[in-house]
Amino acid sequence: VQLQASGGGSVQAGGSLRLSCAASGRTFSSDVMGWFRQPPGKEREFVGGIRWSAYYADSVKGRFTISRDNAENMVYLQMNSLKPEDTAVYYCAASSRSTIFSTPKNYDYWGPGTLVTVSS
Repeated sequence: VQLQASGGGSVQAGGSLRLSCAASGRTFSSDVMGWFRQPPGKEREFVGGIRWSAYYADSVKGRFTISRDNAENMVYLQMNSLKPEDTAVYYCAASSRSTIFSTPKNYDYWGPGTLVTVSS
């Protein structure tokens, strides 16, 4: 089972980035797919998740959008109106549970992160 996030990079405040997460090794179409991030020197935090619909952390609500393409085993994180405080390593994760949880311990599979840097 593999998850691979990509699409990170450097952007100025106010800009946009789209992260992709490719899943392989099993069928993820019924799983909760989550996005987390870990800012420098801080703990990993929940960004949002999707099963049949998406749920977001308050800090990104209205700016970030999560979508999925089950046919391609892909999950996306569209990030708009980026702020310097969005700077972090972003991770995608998969959970076989039926509810979107915001704590990392509820996710079974993780991919390596991708770095997003937002400059002011």
